[in-house]
This record gives sequence, C-alpha cells and structure tokens, in this order.
Amino acid sequence: MQKLEATFSVLTMSIASSAAMALGLAPDPQSGNVQKDKDMAKFNIDLLLMLKEKTKGNLSADEQRFMESVISDLQMKFVAEK
Repeated sequence: MQKLEATFSVLTMSIASSAAMALGLAPDPQSGNVQKDKDMAKFNIDLLLMLKEKTKGNLSADEQRFMESVISDLQMKFVAEK
C-alpha cells in the first residue's frame, strides 16, 4: 500500500472530493451511494475559499494555480446544479 504524504494538494483534494460527493459528482467511497447535499457542497467550497485567503502569499505558484483551478471547477459545477 502506498503511503500518503500530507501535502497542501492532498488537503485541497480532500476538501474538493467532499464537495464533489455533495454535488452528486462522485459516490461516497464507503457506501458507494451518490447523494446530493447542496448545503454541504457550498460549505466545502467555502472552506476552500477560506483556505485560499488564509494561505495567500504562502503558496508556491503551482499550489496557487491548483487551488484556483479546483475552486473554479467546483463553483461552476455548483452553479450548474441550481
């Protein structure tokens, strides 16, 4: 089994995965069920936005681009669900 390294990208993807599951874009890994919870999706997107703000000036260029891309993608998918 591969050891996971605790990195900023892994943290970002963990929160983004929770948002994707809440948008019904991915199944819950434990149950395999797909469920939509727009409030939880918004909460996770808001967490990423807060993290982006709190880490401003402390991320590498790659980390910054990655975070912005993930947030933008989730926001577009959230709006498309309305």
